[in-house]
Order: sequence, then structure tokens, then C-alpha cells
Amino acid sequence: MQGSRPLVRVVRLGLVSYQEGLRLQQVYVDRHRSGPAHSLLLCEHPPVYTTGIRHQPYPASRLDPLRLLGAEVHRANRGGLITFHGPGQLVCYPVLDLSGFRKSVRWYVAQLEKTVVSACGSLGVTATTSPHTGVWVGDNKICAMGIHCGRYVTSHGLALNCNTDLSWFSHIVPCGIEGKGVTSLSRELRRDVSVHEATPHLLAAFGEHFHCELSEDGEYSVLN
Repeated sequence: MQGSRPLVRVVRLGLVSYQEGLRLQQVYVDRHRSGPAHSLLLCEHPPVYTTGIRHQPYPASRLDPLRLLGAEVHRANRGGLITFHGPGQLVCYPVLDLSGFRKSVRWYVAQLEKTVVSACGSLGVTATTSPHTGVWVGDNKICAMGIHCGRYVTSHGLALNCNTDLSWFSHIVPCGIEGKGVTSLSRELRRDVSVHEATPHLLAAFGEHFHCELSEDGEYSVLN
């Protein structure tokens, strides 16, 4: 803790499988048992479709064709329906104890959305929130969100499309929302915007909206 601001460690995982991302999230969730261990895990995933726990399970008959595309398929304990993760997408998993921030899941989701809106704005993209979770540019979603919160410790998080191959989304109804599309920073700015370029904008916005200090963490190598 520096001053009155919580300290959040930034952990850059690079390209990791979705399963490995789940495992590492649990490692950092477990650290909160010994006291505050706020962490922000940043990564990219190989192509994977994930389904959440909202409503009925996504039917297997609609998942099997997705595997034939060369993507993995996983069910996760986050909110939301089906979405896609892949290279060129900045995935951010905050593992925070909200007791050190504000014990409100509604507040937490709102701050995540504000973080992404600010990050997009600093890159020159005007994005907004909507009654649908996530961040949008018009009727196209640029950032999907799905969280889990147990005993006020968060996991899962957000996925910001940077230079993602958006054709992967054409095989699903992203997040179960009919009549909406997807977009990316690259598509909106009509130039290539990499995860590397977008990351400092997201981190600066996160620090601002969560009123926290960010510290780089080189621990991932010892967790393999």
C-alpha cells in the first residue's frame, strides 16, 4: 500500500492457453487467503471459445462444430454467455479483494467498463457502455466482460479486441446478443493496433479508475 492507494501487481503472462490462464488465476486467488494480494494478469490466448454460467448451459450440439474450426472450447465459472478469445486480444484478469476497494460487484463492473472506455479514448476510439455488459462502438462490441466474484475476490475479467481476427466471431452469437456485431481498435482506427500498443493505455486507465498504484511483477517464470 502506498499512501491510501491499494498496490496492484501487474503480471504479464504473454500467450498462454485458456486452461493455464484459469490455473494461474486460482494461484493468485488463493494468495488472498494470506492477506491482500491484488494482481492484474495480462495475457493473450490461442483461439478458444468460452461459455459462462448464465442461464442454461450452451448446447453441446452447437459447441462441437466450433472445435472443428481449430479452436478449443471451455466452460468457465464467469458470468455471461459465449465469446471468443484469440491472439491480438488483450485479456485482463484482475484478481482483487474488493474489501480493499469497494465491496460492490456493481461498482466493480462499472469501473472495468470506465477503464476500457478511457483506454479506447486515449487511443482515439470513442467507446461507450450500454445496457448490455461490455464496451461498445455503436452497435459493435469492442470489449467483452465476464467476471466471477467469490467472497469479494474477483477473477476472470475483460477481453479488448486490438488486432484480433474478427472472423472467429462469425461462428457464434457473441455474448448471446442478437443483431449486434464486434469490432476492434485496429478496425476503428484503420491501422494495426497491437496488444503491446494498447496495454499501457489500459494500465493507465485502470490505475485512474481504481485509484490504485500499479507495480510490475516478474513472478510468472517461477509459477510454471
